[in-house]
Amino acid sequence: QVQLVESGGGLVQPGGSLRLSCAASGFTLDYHVIGWFRQAPGKEREGVSCISSSDNSTYYADSVKGRFTISRDNAEKTAYLQMNSLKPEDTALYYCAGVYPTAAQSLLLRRHGLLPENEYDFWGQGTQVTVSS
Repeated sequence: QVQLVESGGGLVQPGGSLRLSCAASGFTLDYHVIGWFRQAPGKEREGVSCISSSDNSTYYADSVKGRFTISRDNAEKTAYLQMNSLKPEDTALYYCAGVYPTAAQSLLLRRHGLLPENEYDFWGQGTQVTVSS
């Protein structure tokens, strides 16, 4: 059974840090693109970051560049999102998602960076991040 489980969310003060984890089971993480998304109350879900399967290239939304770092440990079957210098506007439910990329999706990733959410095949249940003093 393919499954992604996020963890690591919580309440943090502005300027603080959190590391989110995305644990994979039921599939080989190595061959999959992993993306992180977030959805704030009343807003649409947005892409935050993703990491390729071929060469671990990383991509970020402009709003998090320089503050967030995505990584993966294929041996541990886990992807991570290190979030530093957190701001109140980072408050959201954070999801990870995975896809075994087709050639077209790999090209899309290289050309445009973040893969749209409709390109992903499976999703975790989300972990809440709240940034507040």
